[in-house]
Amino acid sequence: MKRILVCVLILFSLILTGCGQKIQNENPDNPDNDSQQIVNIDDDKDIPDIAIVMKTLTNPFFIEMEKGARLAQNELGVNLIVKTGAKETSIEQQIGIVEELINSKVDAIVIAPGSSTDLIPVLQKAQKANISIVNIDNRLDPNFLRKMNLTDIPFISVNNEDGAYKSAKYIADQINKPTKVAILEGIRGADNSEQRKKGALKAFAENPNIQIVAMESANWKIDDAFFITSSIFAKYPDIGGIFCANDMMALGAIQYLDKSNRSKVLVAGFDDLREAEKAISKGSMQVTINQHADIQGYRGVHYAYEMIKGKKQPSETFIDVKLVTKATID
Repeated sequence: MKRILVCVLILFSLILTGCGQKIQNENPDNPDNDSQQIVNIDDDKDIPDIAIVMKTLTNPFFIEMEKGARLAQNELGVNLIVKTGAKETSIEQQIGIVEELINSKVDAIVIAPGSSTDLIPVLQKAQKANISIVNIDNRLDPNFLRKMNLTDIPFISVNNEDGAYKSAKYIADQINKPTKVAILEGIRGADNSEQRKKGALKAFAENPNIQIVAMESANWKIDDAFFITSSIFAKYPDIGGIFCANDMMALGAIQYLDKSNRSKVLVAGFDDLREAEKAISKGSMQVTINQHADIQGYRGVHYAYEMIKGKKQPSETFIDVKLVTKATID
C-alpha cells in the first residue's frame, strides 16, 4: 500500500511540474521563477541549421574551407552540417545532397558547386522551400540563374581570372627565348575553370616568346594530371612551362616531370596547398595562388546566418588573392 501511495505522489508531482511549465510559458513577465530552466529546454529549436556543400575533402583546399566555416559556426552558435561529394566531378552526388538537405528542412545552404549549371535546378527547388542559398568558390551561371528565376544568391570568391593571370605571368616573365607551354584546365564549363584559363591565356599572350601548344582538362585531379601531362609531353617533349588551374593538377604534373627527369620545366599552380608550398621550396614548382578558402567558408556561413534573419547580403564579394613564391615562403 505504501508503494502505491509513493507512486501516486510521484505522478502527482510530475503533473504539477508540467503545469508549472505551461504556466511559465504563458507568463513571460516572471523571469525569476525557478522553473525558467525548464522553459528553455527546447531553445535548440531556434538554432539555425546551415549546411555547407563542397566538392570533396580529398582536396586540402576544401579542408581549409571547412575550417573557416567551423570558425563561423563557433562564433554564431549555429548547427553546421558539412556535406561533400566523393570527387570534384561528383556532380550528381552534390545534387542528391541538396535534395536531402531540402527534405531535412535546413535553413540555409552554402554551396561550392562542382558545376556552374547542373546544380541550379535543385537549388531553385531549395529556394522555393524557403532555404537561403549562398554561392562560394565556383560561380553559378548568372544567365541560367535568371532564366530559372533564382534571385538573392550572394556570391563569395576571388577574381579567378586575375589570380590565374598573376600565376601564369610569374613564369611567363622568366621565359626569354622561344618556348612551348601547356595549360591544364579544371572541369570545362565550370566558371572558375574557364576564368583561370582565360587569365593564363592573357598572361602567356603578353610574351611573344611563348607558344601555347596544348590545353587539356585534368578535372582538378592529381592522377588525371599525371597522365594528361605524360601524353602532352609525348607529343611535345620540349615544353618549357605549364600553368595548372589548381595545385592538385600541378602536383600531378610535377610527379610526371620528376619521373621523367624534366627539372627545368616551369610550373604554376593555384590554391596554395601545403604540398605545393613544399614543391616551391624544393624548386620543382615556381608559384601558386592563395585564394583564402577559409575566408570563403567563414563568410559563406556568416552571410547565410544573416539571410536567415532576413538581412540582404552583397550580391558579390571578392577576396584578394595572394601570390605565393619561394621568396614569400622563405
